[in-house]
Amino acid sequence: MTITHIEIYRFSIPMEPFTIATGTLSHAQNVFIRVHTDAGFYGVGECSAFPMIVGETQDTCLVMAREFARLWKGKDALDIEARLNELHSFTAGNTTIKSAFDNALFDIAAKNASLPLYQFLGGEKRTVESDITIGIAGHHTMALKALDFKASGANILKVKLGKNAVEDVERIKQIREAVGPAMKIRIDANQGWTFNEAVFALQSIAQYNIEFCEQPMRTWYDDRQPELMQLSPVKIMADESVYNHHDARKQINAGACHYINIKMAKSGGIYEAKKIHDVAASYGIPCMMGGMLESRIALSAKLHFVYASPNIRFYDMDTCKLGHLVDPCIGGAIYDGYHLTIEDAPGIGADADEAFLADCERFTI
Repeated sequence: MTITHIEIYRFSIPMEPFTIATGTLSHAQNVFIRVHTDAGFYGVGECSAFPMIVGETQDTCLVMAREFARLWKGKDALDIEARLNELHSFTAGNTTIKSAFDNALFDIAAKNASLPLYQFLGGEKRTVESDITIGIAGHHTMALKALDFKASGANILKVKLGKNAVEDVERIKQIREAVGPAMKIRIDANQGWTFNEAVFALQSIAQYNIEFCEQPMRTWYDDRQPELMQLSPVKIMADESVYNHHDARKQINAGACHYINIKMAKSGGIYEAKKIHDVAASYGIPCMMGGMLESRIALSAKLHFVYASPNIRFYDMDTCKLGHLVDPCIGGAIYDGYHLTIEDAPGIGADADEAFLADCERFTI
């Protein structure tokens, strides 16, 4: 099946400002692509650039997308491994935009097989309940936000920390007092703490029944993660420390994490995400499905992947609930409160709204 041309869209989604330890975003800097084939159908892919984490911007993604499209034009869309290896040979990194191209190939392959993607991947549907994220703000503001989420039916809170360890402890104290003992609380420091701050914060907040902490320190302190593991009463999840299955193996062998967060923007898509999942599973290390600020298009691809990945036990799949002011997706995954479901359409089962695309900058290769 030959790739005839590829459409690339600047897929900017306006949103309420969202703050984490490394910065604030006022819109989702996404890119959407359609990989067209001579079979008469196309595959879709979407990625969300998070420059302060992955080092890619929407503009760098758009530039690389045009380079990738030139590499693929006229090639076999069903040879997924060969197509992805072409991208890796062309450039190191750039995993965010690679993930959109990866997802589009898997969409094509599943459509060609007339199967929903999760069935193409050998999975089956199961219950998926997402957490909901509270961005960094003042103590009182965050506690009120937690109460709002509880009232809306949320059972799991993910709280962004990492600005100031002493204040972070107070943030968690007030949130736990506000919501009571029943809600699960997990935290994400987004590499915001030093080693000593991480020890202080994790030992101080353990009394508030914290499920786990994502990425407490910068990746350049990975060598100190095993020591932190010994001192922390809170379980540790590796996020930015794991981009690929080699990172996963090193973290696990070093005794540096209890869990691993898989994100398409880090792994470069489903192909490598499956390798991370399988390595972690072989060591008995559960994983979480995470994300950046994707719309329901990429969310749908992630849900299919979750259905096919039994070692994913935690779900941070609230990206579309984090203040998106527009929904540019048709079809695809839907939220029932904080539970996710999807219809059994072929492929990913989601696409972009043509009315939204009409206002997007577009490139065709």
